[in-house]
Amino acid sequence: MVAALELYLDTAATRRIRVLWDALEAEGVQSMRSLLEQRHRPHVSLAVAPSFDPDQVAAALAGTTVAAPLRLSFQHAGQFVGRVLWLGPVPTVELLEHHRKVHHRLAAAGIQLVEHYQPGRWVPHCTLSMRVPNTLMAAAVRRCLEVLPLEATVVGAALTDHARGISHPLP
Repeated sequence: MVAALELYLDTAATRRIRVLWDALEAEGVQSMRSLLEQRHRPHVSLAVAPSFDPDQVAAALAGTTVAAPLRLSFQHAGQFVGRVLWLGPVPTVELLEHHRKVHHRLAAAGIQLVEHYQPGRWVPHCTLSMRVPNTLMAAAVRRCLEVLPLEATVVGAALTDHARGISHPLP
């Protein structure tokens, strides 16, 4: 992932995920806390691209509230190929419709988006670790289950490119 449109969670949910990051680190699993000089913040990415032009994205999303106050109910832990560990919110009609609307506006503006984030393929998730060692996966999942269920509200959004230190807040 190079550039992303991220949805941020309320303070209580953010705090609980940061505590989970610490618990994973205590198990020997590098969490998102350790990456990129601790600039990561718990989030759900709506769209990902090799890069974003902030002005083009702002124009494409004009009049859209990206940080819609959606309620998210994280009910499960999951793993993507490559040992990526995450928490997943229930894919409600509201969440999927919001994703589709934002994605459609970006695509209509000619912004090239990563295939796995396309409507119908997107798996909403909050990444916890990018590479869990196989020998530590069971302990890592057990730690995740200790915090579930986790209720959250979307309270902010930003266009980010962490590798380049870029973060542009969105409405």
